[in-house]
Amino acid sequence: MSNYAFGDLQGCYKEFLTLLSQINFEPKKDTLWICGDLVNRGPESLNCLTYLYSIKDSCKIVLGNHDLHLIAVNEAARNISADDTFEDVLGSDDVKMLMSWLKSLPFHSIEKIKTQKGEMLFVMTHAGVPPHWDKDQLIKNSNELSEHLKSDNAKEFLKSAFGNTPNHPDKCKTDEDRLRLNLNYLTRMRFYKSDGSLDLTYKGKIETAPSNLKPWFKYELKILENRTHLLFGHWAALNGITNSKKITALDTGCAWGNKLTTIRLEDNSIFSCDKLN
Repeated sequence: MSNYAFGDLQGCYKEFLTLLSQINFEPKKDTLWICGDLVNRGPESLNCLTYLYSIKDSCKIVLGNHDLHLIAVNEAARNISADDTFEDVLGSDDVKMLMSWLKSLPFHSIEKIKTQKGEMLFVMTHAGVPPHWDKDQLIKNSNELSEHLKSDNAKEFLKSAFGNTPNHPDKCKTDEDRLRLNLNYLTRMRFYKSDGSLDLTYKGKIETAPSNLKPWFKYELKILENRTHLLFGHWAALNGITNSKKITALDTGCAWGNKLTTIRLEDNSIFSCDKLN
């Protein structure tokens, strides 16, 4: 029995199946940790969702920003854009079932796993965990967002959920502000400004970032208690590199022509598949 953590699928279905074959995935024995962004940019969003739904009992999946965008478009809370490639999902006979399932997925996953180095607590979100959150705050804030997404008022929640402001807890004046900022922490975060505010405009490499920006994982993180390991995706420009033994970046940019990657959590073995189409 093994646990495999995957980077952003983004509709890269053929590469996903290739990796599953490479690791000899057995749904009755193994568990897949999927860090969000299941859909969009790649060519086969529907196939990714349909297959994951079929093995959902063997998966730990968190929501990413592209998944939320798809849900919002389906709820008529947001407009589809010219760059979106999930029309196959929206036109599927199974769209109602798949959207209900997506809305039920969490924004975090936490579990202890026995590894070669002893028992470790693995924490996974799509974009990371803000430096000022400990484990209890992550669980509380993540669960609150999930409750809104699963509620009868999900459409109203989604209408107010997108945007770049506020970018600091001190600037939150309403519950909507706080929820939007927490959602951005979990699904869109990359850089912080020197004053501790979130920057959502620059999306590139660390070495070419403006001098006043610093990656969120370069701060002292409250979430990293003893024997805790953090998993995240979202940031393809990192190409899987954080230079931290306790923080693993899973997104290696398959949708952008690079690789899809999975890591076996028990021994940190890395498996990759080049972009196929």
